[in-house]
Amino acid sequence: MNKLISIAAVASLLTAVVSSAEITAEDLISQSGLREGPFAARDLPRWNGASKILIVGFAGEAREILQALLPNTELVVASSESDALSKIVDVEAIVGSCSATLVEAAKKLVWIQIYWSGAESCLAVPRVASGDVILTNMQKMSAPVIGEHAVAMALALARGLPVFAKEMQSDTRAELYTPHSTMMSLSGKTMLVVGLGGIGTEAARRGAALGMRVVGTRNSSRDGPPFVDYVGLSGELLQLAGQADVIVNALPLTEATRGLLDAEFFDATKQGALFVNVGRGATVDTGALVAAIRDGQIAGAGLDVTDPEPLPADHPLWNFDNVIITPHVAGRGGERERHFTLLRENLRRYAAGERLLNVVDPERGY
Repeated sequence: MNKLISIAAVASLLTAVVSSAEITAEDLISQSGLREGPFAARDLPRWNGASKILIVGFAGEAREILQALLPNTELVVASSESDALSKIVDVEAIVGSCSATLVEAAKKLVWIQIYWSGAESCLAVPRVASGDVILTNMQKMSAPVIGEHAVAMALALARGLPVFAKEMQSDTRAELYTPHSTMMSLSGKTMLVVGLGGIGTEAARRGAALGMRVVGTRNSSRDGPPFVDYVGLSGELLQLAGQADVIVNALPLTEATRGLLDAEFFDATKQGALFVNVGRGATVDTGALVAAIRDGQIAGAGLDVTDPEPLPADHPLWNFDNVIITPHVAGRGGERERHFTLLRENLRRYAAGERLLNVVDPERGY
């Protein structure tokens, strides 16, 4: 997403936010486990107290709220890249875009805040990759609703809903009353969450609520919430995959995770496991996934993200009865005021010279 976000997308981000019950920054930080960056904004090169900030797409009441928050800051709103380029002089922060063209033109740029979580396209911009420009994202803001989406897919696959839905369209619908041996209950089964970050933790929380035993992997430590039975390091992935009846992939896309879930991974999975991907499409070897579904190693898959994306119309994944595909929409329908609260808090912190929240580490990629 290395381009200006559309006005429609911004409008979606802010729908009902300004009139809804506000979540405080303190509650958001506590509930989501947000972390401060390693440096105070005032200590960053070129920081000048938030004199001029470029905001992509904001208008009306949302813009007024932000301006009231920063009375001593010149807030410049842009509706297109060409419009933004004409206003980029002296800008020290950009909200809503990590366009390489804008970043390179903004000589005084200190900080970028994006509206989404995935940072890979932004980290392809040299000044961001080098750490010369600080990047913050919306990690964990959509985690609750994405966790719901992951479990909804797992439940639909476990109960055979894709097959039933297809049979409702048949001419006689007789097949609808045929016994289905593939149906199962998730209670008492094991869920593996690959990538126990914000999204993975919320998927795990919901799996545990269904009576599942939940295990997970994370890159940094073995620490995990009480509803996760065991947290393994990345080197234990194949071992844990062999125990899981449901696998939820919530990995970010980094050089280390690109294509990580490959043929070796799917060969290591428990025969007949369900696979759900709400992380990033390119963390999965799509050809290996297709092969695993064809030979029954994977009994069903729920995919909100794919590689490539969008998935071509003639791709074999479309032809499986036991595959659910949604077009990267798992984050929709959530509490969007969480995003706006984080945005306001980071703007306040930047202007005050404090540590920012959700700072992306260029070396880790998230």
